[in-house]
Amino acid sequence: MNIKKILLVDNEVDITYALTNALENYGFNIEAFNDPILALNSYNSNIYDLVILDIKMPKMDGFELYNKIREKDPQVKICFLTASELFYEEFRKARFLLSEKIGEEYFIQKPIKTDDLVQKINVLMMKDK
Repeated sequence: MNIKKILLVDNEVDITYALTNALENYGFNIEAFNDPILALNSYNSNIYDLVILDIKMPKMDGFELYNKIREKDPQVKICFLTASELFYEEFRKARFLLSEKIGEEYFIQKPIKTDDLVQKINVLMMKDK
């Protein structure tokens, strides 16, 4: 069985802790960061099966981090975490801020139930880039 490795970046410690524990219980290998700059500086290509980025973070937002990761690793699958009430506004902004067009399926609304998150991750990992 191939264990999938996920990079999770969210500035809220409680969220990274909860998501890391939940996803590890489902067999994923999670590397979590609360600082987007540290996550970028530590990023190595061809290690992760999926990158999950919070959109609203200090120092560097998720869209900027997305573009910088894309420069290092154009093949990795990346999706975004977003608060439900801001979902449509952020998705609309993303069309102008991202280096490529990505579909709505790459946005995960939080809060999200663990089972729903795992299902979404599995679908995203099976998609062709």
